[in-house]
Amino acid sequence: MTSGNHSTITEFILLGLSTDPQTRVLLFSLFLGIYFMTIMGNLMMLVLIRVDSHLHSPMYFFLSHLSFIDLCLSSVTVPKMLHNLLSQRKSVSVEGCLAQVFLLFVTLGTEACLLAVMAYDRYTAICHPLLYAQIMSKQVCGGLVWTSWGLGSLDALINTLLASNLDFCEVHVMSHFSCELPSLFPLACSEVTTNFTVLICSAILHSLGTLILIVFSYAHIISTILSISSTTGRSKAFSTCSSHLIVLCFFYGTTSLRYFMPSSGSSLELIFSVQYSVVTPLVNPLVYSLKNKEVKTALKRVLQTGLHLR
Repeated sequence: MTSGNHSTITEFILLGLSTDPQTRVLLFSLFLGIYFMTIMGNLMMLVLIRVDSHLHSPMYFFLSHLSFIDLCLSSVTVPKMLHNLLSQRKSVSVEGCLAQVFLLFVTLGTEACLLAVMAYDRYTAICHPLLYAQIMSKQVCGGLVWTSWGLGSLDALINTLLASNLDFCEVHVMSHFSCELPSLFPLACSEVTTNFTVLICSAILHSLGTLILIVFSYAHIISTILSISSTTGRSKAFSTCSSHLIVLCFFYGTTSLRYFMPSSGSSLELIFSVQYSVVTPLVNPLVYSLKNKEVKTALKRVLQTGLHLR
């Protein structure tokens, strides 16, 4: 064991997704395209919700914050990945690596909380429609968003501060394209039991807490939808939740598999990381824009207004 934090090394080497030059060029083109579409898709949602008064409701208020978080999540990992795909030396400083770990935790933790808040919003809208405006007031919506950011940041701060006390020595090659906390543990030459325990506990508490709220909300939503006699009414009620359910499956499925599986540098591990940090931020705006009639109608209105102004 070494004495003093990071006493032996000052940087990590990220092996990335491939060592073959041609494959790396192809991956660079692919992920650059995905990143560009992610930025454009989420910016479109942010601008659309901002300028169209028909989308000034709690659901779209939360959706705008989800788009902002997805922009942040994608920007934490993809630019560094793109740089390393074209670089000969794929290094990152220990401090830079810990900063990326912190930002990943903040965005992932906040998104998990926000998805739970969005489930509660749908529960209130469908199960208590007459009280919806009163329950989901501007003050309540703002408080729920700031609480989501606060819990995500607190979780990130605790885990990152513990990781900053680790000593790294000898083996400093990471079989990954970005810095994730589970990938740091095998590189430490100091005891990681406390770090691993805190990571698992925080992941369980964070995921379990949000999942309980989601399950509670959708149990009542399904019960209410089934009690609606009209087929059209049931279809309309379910359509307001279908986009959110798809996003939930994408996010929780890949993130849970990544953070609860042992870190081994396997290709499966890399696939899960790509899915939650690269693909999910792209999928979310696509799901909400393609499946949501109000968003599509708002987009047509904005485009028509822009054409008339010309």
